[in-house]
Amino acid sequence: VRVGSRALEVLCALVESPGSLVTKRELMARAWPRTVVEPSNLKVTIAALRRALGDGRPGHRYIANVTGLGYRFVAPVRCTDAEGLDGASPTARSSGLPQSATRLVGRADVVSALVRALPERRIVSITGAGGIGKTSVALAVAAALAEGHEDGARFVDLSPLADARFLPMAVAKSLGIAIYAEDAAEALISALRSRRLILVLDSCEHVLEAVAALVERIVATAPGVMVLATTREPLRIRGETVHRLPPLPTPPPRTPLTAREALAFPAVELFVELASACLDGFSLSDADAPVVAGICDKLDGIALAIELAATRVEAFTLRELSLLLEDRLRLLSLEQHGTAPRHRSLAAALAWSHDLLAPNDRTALRRVAVFAGSFTLASATALAGSDCDMVAALESLTSKSLVCADVRGSAVNYRLLDTTRAFAVQKLQESEESHELRRGLAAHLIDVLTLVERESGRQHSADWVAAHGYRVDDVRSALAWAFSPEGDARLGIALTVCAIPLWTQLSLLDECRDSAELALAIGAGQSLLTVRDRMHLSAALALSTLYTRGPRPETDALWKAALRDADDTGDAQFQLRTLWGLSVYLVFAGQYRTALGYLRRLRIVARRHGDAADRLGAERLIATSLHYFGRQVSARARLDKVLRAYADPVQHADISRFQFDQRVVARGTMANVLWLQGLAEQAVSIAHEAVESAQAASHPISLCNALGHTAIPIALYIGDVEAADALMTRLSDHLRQHPLTIWRVLSRCLQYIIQIERGDGSHVDELESLLGKLRESGYCLRQSFYLGALARGQALTGRRSEALSTLDGVLALCEQSAERWFLPEVLRVKGEVLRQGGSPATYPEAERLFRQAMALAQRQHALSLELRAAISLSELLIRCDRAADAAGLVEGVRARFTEGHETADLKRAAQVAADLHKRLANRRRNDHSVHRN
Repeated sequence: VRVGSRALEVLCALVESPGSLVTKRELMARAWPRTVVEPSNLKVTIAALRRALGDGRPGHRYIANVTGLGYRFVAPVRCTDAEGLDGASPTARSSGLPQSATRLVGRADVVSALVRALPERRIVSITGAGGIGKTSVALAVAAALAEGHEDGARFVDLSPLADARFLPMAVAKSLGIAIYAEDAAEALISALRSRRLILVLDSCEHVLEAVAALVERIVATAPGVMVLATTREPLRIRGETVHRLPPLPTPPPRTPLTAREALAFPAVELFVELASACLDGFSLSDADAPVVAGICDKLDGIALAIELAATRVEAFTLRELSLLLEDRLRLLSLEQHGTAPRHRSLAAALAWSHDLLAPNDRTALRRVAVFAGSFTLASATALAGSDCDMVAALESLTSKSLVCADVRGSAVNYRLLDTTRAFAVQKLQESEESHELRRGLAAHLIDVLTLVERESGRQHSADWVAAHGYRVDDVRSALAWAFSPEGDARLGIALTVCAIPLWTQLSLLDECRDSAELALAIGAGQSLLTVRDRMHLSAALALSTLYTRGPRPETDALWKAALRDADDTGDAQFQLRTLWGLSVYLVFAGQYRTALGYLRRLRIVARRHGDAADRLGAERLIATSLHYFGRQVSARARLDKVLRAYADPVQHADISRFQFDQRVVARGTMANVLWLQGLAEQAVSIAHEAVESAQAASHPISLCNALGHTAIPIALYIGDVEAADALMTRLSDHLRQHPLTIWRVLSRCLQYIIQIERGDGSHVDELESLLGKLRESGYCLRQSFYLGALARGQALTGRRSEALSTLDGVLALCEQSAERWFLPEVLRVKGEVLRQGGSPATYPEAERLFRQAMALAQRQHALSLELRAAISLSELLIRCDRAADAAGLVEGVRARFTEGHETADLKRAAQVAADLHKRLANRRRNDHSVHRN
């Protein structure tokens, strides 16, 4: 049974004193030991416990209320030791499914049929009236099938989704997939291709066309995914199986029944179970059985309507309920011409329940309808107005099942069922409060998001997202209103600015890009933009464009425009953000010289106005640039200071500010520097730390960097192709979950480079095409590494002229961009192409290149590259019968290594040195023999 930690504490407190009164004060102290909370939290928690345990079903009674005092645990309790208990934990396959609010009654046959049908048909839509139980059936079917699927089952609630454009992002968010791609739907489908799961799409009717199009693509391209949709009307797509969910069976009208006979009908069983949970001591007597049967008949067996009626047994007798329903239903059936009977019944139940509410509760229900999804007591109170006691209203509405409460977190989250919310929205519109409440919601979100952004620096990013991520539904709804003809565009612009950290933390960068672009366009068109607005929106658009489309030229203009505004306003904090963003863009674009100029300015501003994270971030990025310049000693010294300055444990709280986990990328750069300096074992160790730290940070891009820029290349450098393959599999699996556009291209490049290391050049053309796409997007980071590998692949397949042309291009690129870290290796590879495939006439040029590579590697203190060049030069000299000139060349470099003697390069160096020693020894013997003769 899934219950929250607070509810479990309450349950334990009750069970520890079976049959005895446990006061409200004692229970609240147990569940909220260091927190001051409203008494309504305890009532919500008790109600959740009763639902989870099935309290109130015939023969099941656990928690009794002692009015005004507290609660007692009334079921028998038996104490035993732990020996012999089954320690097997329940399966986690269906962990992506929420717990149904009530026990599923009367649907066993339907669930069994759908469990058989879904694996065969792959797309099943459960249709029916609102409140009839579609979601509960879908959850039961998914839970039954989850164990047989590697990725279990995942539930996506679409009811808060106001704009169909955000459907792929909403599905991806529910699946835990981060999308950094221009085509979000394609990226989502790509991530699903390798998964085996049950995907439940709940409440599809308001975005039906978009859901139909997406599901059709998923079913066509992701063979391991089965889709279960709940909707009031079919999707009407090819291959869809539609199951129309009927109402719960009810007794025939005006039929004399005993209690036992009535309970055989699921509608009556559900009513009695819910009424028992609501009212202590409730049981169905033979005298009341016909009355309850009549109520269920009037409600047409619709589960939600029955629940609404059953929760009123504490206020009315069963006969009073029956009479009230009779009058209200007759009235609404006359008002709702042209609708299906069961729609009239549900509308009647909702309207009836609404009319029975106290005025304060009616006002509250109407006003919380402005929230698109979940909301907190604080948010509801902020919008309540002085004429509404929201605390009392939520307690009352929760007890009447008009509001659902989730008590699993540290605070209670509330929400309306979609049918209840639709009814409440109608009431809101009729009240003429809608416009001001929507304005109030936008203003409230601005206040809240401004506050929680400050909290982000003190929380782990995953905790921050868990606490505030749900607000994105309200942001979408509020922005849709704000930018509508009836809305307030100025508020919309301000909300867009405040929502930027939320989008970046949730990895919704495509949504951030589109929203910032829209706000800029509307603001400019209506002359609404302040300098601050323009500054924030330009930076957000630049950032999101960089990570979804690459470092395109327009990104440069956006960052510089934001920086000008920051300078004009004297906003030092935003100067830091824009200088950081512009520098990262320039590094991605391979413009290292230009980047270093901005980085020096960033360091000055960070020292004057920034915090420790700003200063460390600036130093880390300067060290990275120095590494790419080939200044490894300076880079390592800075990285040493940066890594020592980071305090344990790592909080990962600055990801939204810097877009990467800073310790992860610092370790990654350090690992590359260490390998270049001949410290292979240390490089492998710190690369492993970078990968594990990125995994712990739960940040997709940081893990891609740790694997793709560090761990995989270093495995290739040391000649451990098997390790590179294993790491490549890990990166590929990660990208199937998080389709990051640039990294999908880079990962395929790495895959082909691994094949080249194995001596397989069959994908050289594909590698060349992918590198061309990267250049077109403006991405030039580490180009000398990728293009050098391409040249080796071209030479491997006998295309020497193409290889030499590629290498000349790399040399020109290195000269233009000042990317020098891999330049000694590029020179060496060009010499190898000349030596291995050319005539002796090319040997002098090859020798010049090898000696140039050695000299440059020495200046850079890149001992590993110096060794490679020395090996190539020695082999050339031996081929030219100049073994004496090669004497001591490799051994002199090899002797300076203190570790890594089992790496491929050092093993090869040892072999070359041994061969050269034999040659020289043989020559000396021959010379001695000739001299003696």
